[in-house]
Amino acid sequence: SPRSPAGMLPVVAGLLLAVAAGGRGSAAGDQESPPGSRFVCTSLPLDAAGAGCPLPPVPMQGGGLPPEEELKATVLQLRETVLQQKETIGSQREAIRELTGKLSRCEGTDGKAAAGTWKKELGKGKDTMGDLPRDPAQVIDQLSRTMQTLKDRLESLEHQLRANVSYAALPNDLREMLQRRLGDLERQLLSKVAELEDEKSLLHNETSAHRQKTETALNALLERVSELEKGNSAFKSPDEFKVSLPLRTNYLYGKIKKTLPELYAFTVCLWLRSSASPGIGTPFSYAVPGQANEIVLIEWGNNPIELLINDKVAQLPLFISDGKWHHICITWTTRDGMWEAFQDGEKLGTGENLAPWHPIKPGGVLILGQEQDTVGGRFDATQAFVGEMSQFNIWDRVLKAEDIVNIANCSTNMPGNIIPWVDNNVDVFGGATKWPVETCEERLLDL
Repeated sequence: SPRSPAGMLPVVAGLLLAVAAGGRGSAAGDQESPPGSRFVCTSLPLDAAGAGCPLPPVPMQGGGLPPEEELKATVLQLRETVLQQKETIGSQREAIRELTGKLSRCEGTDGKAAAGTWKKELGKGKDTMGDLPRDPAQVIDQLSRTMQTLKDRLESLEHQLRANVSYAALPNDLREMLQRRLGDLERQLLSKVAELEDEKSLLHNETSAHRQKTETALNALLERVSELEKGNSAFKSPDEFKVSLPLRTNYLYGKIKKTLPELYAFTVCLWLRSSASPGIGTPFSYAVPGQANEIVLIEWGNNPIELLINDKVAQLPLFISDGKWHHICITWTTRDGMWEAFQDGEKLGTGENLAPWHPIKPGGVLILGQEQDTVGGRFDATQAFVGEMSQFNIWDRVLKAEDIVNIANCSTNMPGNIIPWVDNNVDVFGGATKWPVETCEERLLDL
């Protein structure tokens, strides 16, 4: 029902005051108030309006309308404005609630951490869902920020949802790819196993053939050893023999089948026993074309035992004409012509300047028991060796003193790497013979 003018006067006065104030603010301060600003109307008593806030003149609308009609039109306009604000705020609240519900459901599936982050962001300002600020500009600004935050969050959730969908679809593709890959690997493995089986079969066949050949060779060797053991051999093994030269003649001798290479150092070791006098004669000699005395060990007449290299002479302090077994070693090197003489493992003499810097020439003839005036011949009976010898070995280096001691005391067996003492490398002539030799320990007892 319509109210009396007197009853509406306070309301109208308050509304006019707010409208007037809003009008002046819009006219005079366009730069301060944003275009989309809304206003909140507050009723004021008449005395307050008259005392502290004078009522400005209301502009006439429609030319000549009565004041009551103008007030009524203004009230209707303000009422529509208020209703529009309420409707806008209500629609925004509904949109916020709907978006908040969707966001809560999405974040419920995505995890509680993101939701807590978003709620923390909303909690930084005032509670815009309940107690709204009195300033409409702040309300709209806060609602805009909230809407943008919700929109950004929804876009992020959509991206995550699409990523989750693609990730959910990925394992199927990955499973198919892995199955194909496993199938290929299985086929390759089966093929490799088949190849290995074939190689194993071939290897087994080759191994069987090789084993058969090896067994055949071993059987042949065993038969040969058995024949040698049952034969008429005068000695048990190839190196357990001695050469006997019982007479002083120019036709009893032994000959080494192998020749010497070019040597820049050597060691000669042998066991010998002689009772001839005067002098033991020539245990061995090595002659090459152009030099019959390339290497000679000789004791002739009443002269001391001598070592000749390239016809140069060094007298050795050896004494071996007592009819007992002695172990003799002689070393020499072309460097400064250094030489050493060992008897029964003991070094009795050393010297130098014996054919220094002269290499021993290769391709000569090595004779046991005779001194050569020509290569391989023209022996002199007065220089012949009378007695027995064994273990004649030559190395192409100077042996260490401890090696010579070990050989002499029978603690080691070291065949010469140039001339070893083996049966098939020694021939005898003129009545010289090969006999079983006493053991090394028996020779030691003879010293």
